[in-house]
Amino acid sequence: MEKQEKIVEMFNDIAPTYDVANRVLSMGVDVSWRKFACRYMLNKYRAQSISIIDVACGTGDMMGLWSKIAREYGVHVAKLTGIDPSSGMLDVARSKFPNFEFIQAFADKTTLTNESAEILSISYGIRNVVARKEALAEFNRVLKMGGYVVVLEFTKRNKSGFVTALRDFYLTKILPFIGGFISKNKEAYEYLPSSIESFLDAKTFCDELYEAGFEVEVCRGFSMDISTLFIAKKVRS
Repeated sequence: MEKQEKIVEMFNDIAPTYDVANRVLSMGVDVSWRKFACRYMLNKYRAQSISIIDVACGTGDMMGLWSKIAREYGVHVAKLTGIDPSSGMLDVARSKFPNFEFIQAFADKTTLTNESAEILSISYGIRNVVARKEALAEFNRVLKMGGYVVVLEFTKRNKSGFVTALRDFYLTKILPFIGGFISKNKEAYEYLPSSIESFLDAKTFCDELYEAGFEVEVCRGFSMDISTLFIAKKVRS
């Protein structure tokens, strides 16, 4: 089984407990990071009608926030589409949000038409995409010119010191224990710190976004840089 298929199988396995584990492990703070991203973007589209794509949508949490905050900001979401390769995750998402549209597909092959959305988001999923550069090219293809890609991700830290040591201790010792207890799959939550370590630092990912035709507007770390928000505008096809 190739690496991407193994990752999908892992998410299929932990799908039923994924939401509970996320809230416990982040102490709910991941919701505030997601809300910040949604509010920043939707403020740009007040009183407009737009389409939004959420890649690696998982159980649909980010889609729920896009929908809710859009109403608060007077944005009409003409189409909200979730993309994920995990059937287990999509089963949970469909049960939570029966009125949303979901497509089972990979990030680098979304099956969507050219220039079909103003916003494309991917939250804590890009580091799990093996064909990452191909996925960024795909994001460029399905976004309208001037549209935005919104990425929330755990990025590698280049700094050393107490904060980095504390962060690493939590990710390598505490998180696998709690996540494993909730999901009964400790291996999946041991994968998380290793996937962060094998991912990029924030600057390198910004460079990849630029190479894919985007201009980075926001690169902001949250909570001791555990999480980083990238917002980038499509400026080239």
